[in-house]
Amino acid sequence: MIPGAVLGWDMGAALAMAQALGINPLITAELLPEIEAVMVRKLNEQMAQPTGADVNS
Repeated sequence: MIPGAVLGWDMGAALAMAQALGINPLITAELLPEIEAVMVRKLNEQMAQPTGADVNS
């Protein structure tokens, strides 16, 4: 745990949510780590920006 940073998703919860939505568990297990990596990187970049900064610039 790092204060002020996102480290990752609860993969058990993510897999359970995908199953509840009827998504193939093999596809979910294959794709979720890639999606998580991008999400973590982008959220940490956004959190490092000063308040009110345009995230898209």
